[in-house]
Amino acid sequence: MPTVRRRLLLGAALTLGAAPALLLPDTAHAQQADPRMAERALGKPDAKLTVQEWFSLTCTHCARFAAETFPDVKAKLIDTGRIRYVFKDFPLDQVALTAAMVARALPTDRYEPFVLALLASQDRWAFGQNVDPQAQLQQMAALAGMPKATFDATIADDTLRKEILAEQDRGQTQYKVDSTPTFVFGATSHSGEMDYDTFLKQVTAAGA
Repeated sequence: MPTVRRRLLLGAALTLGAAPALLLPDTAHAQQADPRMAERALGKPDAKLTVQEWFSLTCTHCARFAAETFPDVKAKLIDTGRIRYVFKDFPLDQVALTAAMVARALPTDRYEPFVLALLASQDRWAFGQNVDPQAQLQQMAALAGMPKATFDATIADDTLRKEILAEQDRGQTQYKVDSTPTFVFGATSHSGEMDYDTFLKQVTAAGA
């Protein structure tokens, strides 16, 4: 299947001056200090294999993977302890970046349900005709328990925005991620959505 190539975050670059090209030591420290940037993961910490998914909340391929393949991945590989699954932000545009910021600002236990809800309703909140994505996001965040004042502060938070962009740049530098979804199976990566059998083959090849 074709993947969605990264579009430059021009709006973010204009707002921030320039998106960080490297994860500098002070940025890494900020990520460690900011609980919003703590790893969002499912599965046992001692699972034999850690799988990363680099995804964008406005990527239709990511949405299809979440709907058609991820339920089996969760039931057969994550919940059984075979793999640990880590969500990694790779926003393709400003809407996805804003959505990632909101998801990161929710309590940890609400992150996965919120992200999956956004992917499942992507055509409504992100791509609907005559729809304001920010207003739709605010409504969905409210359903997840986020007060409007917190939502407004979150989407205006340049520190969080920069941290997510720095993490995205780390994905490009360390794993050569340039499209979504991209999966990292230990030391190897695979770009593009997969059915469960293909995903399982990658897990097995990685030694889990």
